[in-house]
Amino acid sequence: MKISPCIKLTKIIFIGVLIAALIVSSGCTSKSTPVEDEESVTPAESAGITTGTDELAESAGTVITDGFGRSVTIPEKVEEVVCSGAGSLRYLVYLQAQDRVVGVDSLETKESEIEGRPYALANPQLKDYPLIGEFRGNDDPEKIIVINPQVILRAGTTGQSPATSAAEADTLQDKTNIPVISFPYGSLNNEEKKAEMYSSFRIMGEVVGKQERAEEVIAYIEAAMEDLENRTADIPESERKTVYVGGISSAGAHGIISTEPAYSPFLWVNANNVAAGMGADHADIAKEALVNWDPEYIFIDIGTLQAGNEGAIGELKTDPSLKGLSAVKNGNVYGVIPYNFYSTNYESVLANAYFVGKVLYPDRFEDIDPETKADEIYTFFVGKPVFSDLNGQYNDTGFKQILQ
Repeated sequence: MKISPCIKLTKIIFIGVLIAALIVSSGCTSKSTPVEDEESVTPAESAGITTGTDELAESAGTVITDGFGRSVTIPEKVEEVVCSGAGSLRYLVYLQAQDRVVGVDSLETKESEIEGRPYALANPQLKDYPLIGEFRGNDDPEKIIVINPQVILRAGTTGQSPATSAAEADTLQDKTNIPVISFPYGSLNNEEKKAEMYSSFRIMGEVVGKQERAEEVIAYIEAAMEDLENRTADIPESERKTVYVGGISSAGAHGIISTEPAYSPFLWVNANNVAAGMGADHADIAKEALVNWDPEYIFIDIGTLQAGNEGAIGELKTDPSLKGLSAVKNGNVYGVIPYNFYSTNYESVLANAYFVGKVLYPDRFEDIDPETKADEIYTFFVGKPVFSDLNGQYNDTGFKQILQ
């Protein structure tokens, strides 16, 4: 039996209506996919700023293990950095990479009548850079984000545990979304601290492409220490001078009782530091102890002048008990250049060592003019012979006989 065209058309219309109904029904009953919660954004992202870490997502980077064991990815070529923490910028100047700096902390921008940092005297342009926050590592992440360096170089706080320094670096990196390379400052007081310093030079050198210069700095320090040691190593114990250094700066100027039991210049020229044995770091002694020790020579860190009333020098002039010291009566009191000024200026430590050696053992240092040697050292480390400018900040009392 044949189906009429009308019946066929009716069936087609009915099927079409049924399909349409099913589609509408499906759209009405299905659940829409919920919108996922937005992830928390960093200050950089909220400000719409592309950071150094964002750039790493676009190109392969270099993985650096910093001085506290943190693995950090940085751009393959680093041309813009900021330095956080006491001494970080100094080390960058040692590596001749100050042209990479794009921001500084508050101490670097501060105008001061007395400037005890040779690297700052040699690079006055550093005062003109944008601010990254307060000194001693009290950074402002928002300011750093605006400056947008590729890497933050952060010196760990002296005396602070490695775990704390690492945690602070992680926190700063999280807040800025910029790679943070952190390292201990180290010192030349013992082999362990010296190894930390040299490692920090090498880490910074790797970051800014100054590996060769880092090795040059290390070699220079080693050669100077070896030279000083060789000049005095064979002096019999009975002929080694007894010495004391007072007025050592430590987070500010101090008086005569402020000393350094492991004062490197004394160690390198084999002099007998009467305060040795009181630890490796800064110490305040009892004035009575100094009187009992009665050293043959007293050296005064002329940073003490900032303490007022001439600091330690004034004490030696006016305190009856100190005026009786052999060094004072014999005129064996000399000024040395301040070396603790926003952490240690190692170029000043080396310069002081040659002056101390010249005073104590002139026959062993006949070829050395201390001021000329100081300028040679300053030129190597910071690029300019700044001894005269530096000493002038302290009334030219450095490398001089203070009391006669």
